[in-house]
Amino acid sequence: MPARPRRRRLMAEINVVPYIDVMLVLLIIFMITAPLLKEGVKVDLPDAGAKPIDADFLAKHEPLILTIDSRGRLFINFGQNQDQPVAESTVSSRTAALLRRDPQTPVLVKADTTVPYGTVVRAMVLLQKAGASKVGFLTDPVRTGPPVREAPNGAANGAR
Repeated sequence: MPARPRRRRLMAEINVVPYIDVMLVLLIIFMITAPLLKEGVKVDLPDAGAKPIDADFLAKHEPLILTIDSRGRLFINFGQNQDQPVAESTVSSRTAALLRRDPQTPVLVKADTTVPYGTVVRAMVLLQKAGASKVGFLTDPVRTGPPVREAPNGAANGAR
């Protein structure tokens, strides 16, 4: 009697090892690139006890933020090269374009505490000429901590 050829049984399981390798590589790539994407313009915001903007409104309308760094350079979070300084004419044209598309877009100014008042006012005038009827300011919340009392010699408490 001739021997019957033995057939291999089909494997019904998925080999997940290659998928795990790909997942780990992607995880490493995202861990490296995520902090780079979040970097922005370094600005030391003033402290203020202002009421925050409604979160539901911000979810529907992404705000236009004009940033003024400590050297007085302007940055806008709309358009290309958001981490590069832009000219005043670019601020006006991008703001006007965005406000034509969505007139309810909140317009905010994010200025460093060391920027002269005149520079901030000039930036606000640019935004208003571009069609922004209301301009708000971004600030840090007021820090609530123990009050620092001054010693008679001008040094803060605890300084020796």
